[in-house]
Amino acid sequence: MRTWFITGGTPGGFGMAYADVALEDGDNVVLTARRPGLLEEWAREHGDKVLVLPLDVTDARQIREAVAAAEERFGGIDVLVNNAGRGWYGSVEGMADEDVRKTFELNFFAVAEVLRAVLPGMRARRSGTVVNMSSIAGLRGVTGFGYYSAVKFAVEGLTEALREEVAPFGIKVLAVEPGAFRTRAYTGFSDEPVQESVDAYLPLIESVRTFMIGQDGRQAGDPYRGARAVVAALNEDDPPHRLVLGADGYAAVTGKLESMLGELRAHEAASRGADFPSGG
Repeated sequence: MRTWFITGGTPGGFGMAYADVALEDGDNVVLTARRPGLLEEWAREHGDKVLVLPLDVTDARQIREAVAAAEERFGGIDVLVNNAGRGWYGSVEGMADEDVRKTFELNFFAVAEVLRAVLPGMRARRSGTVVNMSSIAGLRGVTGFGYYSAVKFAVEGLTEALREEVAPFGIKVLAVEPGAFRTRAYTGFSDEPVQESVDAYLPLIESVRTFMIGQDGRQAGDPYRGARAVVAALNEDDPPHRLVLGADGYAAVTGKLESMLGELRAHEAASRGADFPSGG
């Protein structure tokens, strides 16, 4: 029996999907959310197996308190799912500074703060699993979401380094890169008008918003199936380092990597020619 600590417990999202899958497998779940009242009815169905905690992941004090409460209730955290986050859209040149900083505060610095709170307990027990929810935007920049892409690239780099650092303590680390999934992440676009400061990009950003609104509720990705795939990967004898979720995500990432490899090989001579001459 494992204990899961999951951030971003919005109904209908990945956080709730992970929680449901863990409970089906007989594990305990600590599910956190900024609005825990939305989870009360769900929590009652599962009794002592579930602990719902209020948590704004941009508040370091709340993070420490939530982790301490989880460890006190269940004795420790076996699986951490860094799931809380959201994206703001806009051009690289014209996105408001406030939104850029919110993007990094929520999607990167909060991830690091949760890691720093949970890892000491895992190191002490010399076991544990970390799941960092990234995105295909962390492997391929997405037009109109430049800063969201940047922050997910940062999560990917952090996850790569973390994996090597904690391996001696028996801790495994997985990056998960979903494509388009049917969560509430798209719902907010209809309530957020375009706030682009550079007029030249307005047609592009408006088209991005229109597309996202049109896709809401029609995405091919199923959060429950995605979470089940992640748990199955974690249960393998040799879990993968990363897992892309969704057919659209798989196609996008393989296309990007094949293009990169082709370009890299086409310029191999230039790359190798930047070294000092042999023996020089």
